[in-house]
Amino acid sequence: MAILEEPIKEVMQLKNYVNGDWVESKSKEAWDVKNPATQKLLAKVPMSTKDEVLGAIQAAKEAFPEWRRTPPLARVRCLFRLKELLEKNFERLSRIQTMEHGKTIDESRGETRRGIEMVEVGTGIPSLMMGYNLEDIAAGIDEYVIYQPLGVFGHLAPFNFPFMVPLWYSPFALATGNTFVVKPSPRDPISQVMLAELMDEAGFPPGVYNVVQGGAEAANIMMEHPDIKGMTFVGTTSIGKEVYKKCGETGKRAIVQVSAKNFLLVMPDVDINATIAALLTSFFGNTGQRCLSGANLVIVGQDDGFYKKFLNAFVEATSKIKVGYGLDESIQMGPMQSVDGKERVLKYIEIGIKEKAKLILDGRKPTITGNYPDACFVNPTIFENVTPDMTIAKEEIFGAVASVMRAKDLDEVIQWINNSNYGNAASIFTSNGKAAREFQYQVECGNIGVNIGIVAPMAFFPFSGMKDSFFGVLHGQGRDAIRFFTESKVVVQRWF
Repeated sequence: MAILEEPIKEVMQLKNYVNGDWVESKSKEAWDVKNPATQKLLAKVPMSTKDEVLGAIQAAKEAFPEWRRTPPLARVRCLFRLKELLEKNFERLSRIQTMEHGKTIDESRGETRRGIEMVEVGTGIPSLMMGYNLEDIAAGIDEYVIYQPLGVFGHLAPFNFPFMVPLWYSPFALATGNTFVVKPSPRDPISQVMLAELMDEAGFPPGVYNVVQGGAEAANIMMEHPDIKGMTFVGTTSIGKEVYKKCGETGKRAIVQVSAKNFLLVMPDVDINATIAALLTSFFGNTGQRCLSGANLVIVGQDDGFYKKFLNAFVEATSKIKVGYGLDESIQMGPMQSVDGKERVLKYIEIGIKEKAKLILDGRKPTITGNYPDACFVNPTIFENVTPDMTIAKEEIFGAVASVMRAKDLDEVIQWINNSNYGNAASIFTSNGKAAREFQYQVECGNIGVNIGIVAPMAFFPFSGMKDSFFGVLHGQGRDAIRFFTESKVVVQRWF
């Protein structure tokens, strides 16, 4: 069927992209990359050797001086060409994401579009990178600030958005005159291979952009290497703390965007149908494998009638979500990306049951559209009577599980959110402007939504975060990224 057209026809033997060439790894260790829906083998990804990782860093270092001297207009012409190539290959890139990650084709198209938007914003660097000046700070003396690139930057990519997340950083790094080394997630690295092919076609000089495959060993080499000036990372808080610590020990700047436990609260004055539509995408889109996914659904107020009406409508709508292979246009939720991801979700469902939360929609025995193995599939799951002290209310599940809580008023929910270790995102659904302002003013989270289910900042705004959801000073995207990838050089001058 045309709707299930798969761009990957044969098992791929993935290589590293270093100094403008595709280089086969000499490593004897390789991981299998499987389609999580069909369990079909898609690729073999090597765990690159130390010398191969060092070679990529050296290539980026050697390419930096000439790339830095390239005028900003010339640098962004490469990004303009890349943007055209991404548009031309839009559907192919999206289908590859679905095949290697499992998300639905609509979700993959959204990921591709967001990645392209990063490139588009990066093309504005001739204006965005401008410094500032003031003449006559004293008699005959002028002072000004120049933003200059630093050298080689690295990125450790997550599995949940294999195409988009590296593009939170690389267009800004390259446009400002730095060079870049990406280590994709070994779970789904094919998107980054495809992106590197387009980078090459767009005309980026050899060594400016490099991709090295591997796991923890490759990541450690990058973090410890003195020639890498900064690292960007998206992943779990436990690993992110190690990344931030290691970057600090080696004098690197770092953007570390990590785990979340996002609260979405519903006030009694909402439009029920519109709110539920937003909640379904938030809790169950990308199979819950988003750092912006809804986790705790809090229904506010002591009106039992509203509570029951809203909860029943939410459960009914959730139970109708169609689960299957994401290349089928009718599918609304795909599988977990991996078997161990599914096992993690099942573990948390068991924990919720033991903690006496009420399981009102059980996804442990998935109903799958089509004849596919259930290795990675879990259906949407909903718990009721969840309290803030329960494990399922506090820890990141990273799957399609909604924990429904009930609060007496807005102040109580704000206290719950602020007591959480995490501070990635929180949303309020209401028709009351005063309640919305109080929420955005008081809540300790980096990304706040008002009648928004997924608080995903656009490319020209920073992707924020607080507490154990972010380590660093500057965030990815927008002006923050431009400042992260440059240093302020202050010039004070007088002429006699």
